[in-house]
Amino acid sequence: MNRYQGVPKAVVLVLLAGLVVVGGCARGQPREKRPLMIIPDMEFQKKFKAQGETPFFADHRMMRTPPAGTVPRGFADTDQAYYQGKVGETDVAHNPRPITEELLERGRNRFNIYCAPCHDRTGSGKGIVIGYGFVPPPSFHTDRVRQFADGYIFNVITHGVRNMPAYGPQIPVDDRWAIVAYLRALERSQNATLADVPPDKRGQLK
Repeated sequence: MNRYQGVPKAVVLVLLAGLVVVGGCARGQPREKRPLMIIPDMEFQKKFKAQGETPFFADHRMMRTPPAGTVPRGFADTDQAYYQGKVGETDVAHNPRPITEELLERGRNRFNIYCAPCHDRTGSGKGIVIGYGFVPPPSFHTDRVRQFADGYIFNVITHGVRNMPAYGPQIPVDDRWAIVAYLRALERSQNATLADVPPDKRGQLK
């Protein structure tokens, strides 16, 4: 015979609700016994923790200095020309990335974000910051700058020069080369000749 037969359902529901409330209030309360752990190794993992101590090493420190020359996985920048813009100590002459419309568009986008505030969008060195007392940067449209190797410009973006800060931490390697490509397009746009225009396009010039 059902032990709850004759007990109104409303009373049963109230009792059950009370049990749920009491059980919920008990969470977080001080207790002598540890809670039941179904998978204890999720709580107690055999691993080294920062600032921890271990008898395994003579100095008992868990935190170890990486061996000299250690490189994180995926960061082995073995292509010096691509990642440093140099071969030995010589700046690479030409952009190692294929010059495509997509690359130039990416370079234009990044240039307008990072470079235009100082160099303006044409590269003439008359950006908005000049109005706030900053020293004007050189124009990209001088013979001196046009003769810079692509690798030199890449390194200027990466490490900075004189008043210009380093943008290596903010701009990934791919985007730095895209900016170099777009900068060359800006230079070409201000120093182009009729010979630079494809014959089938010359009729469109005004």
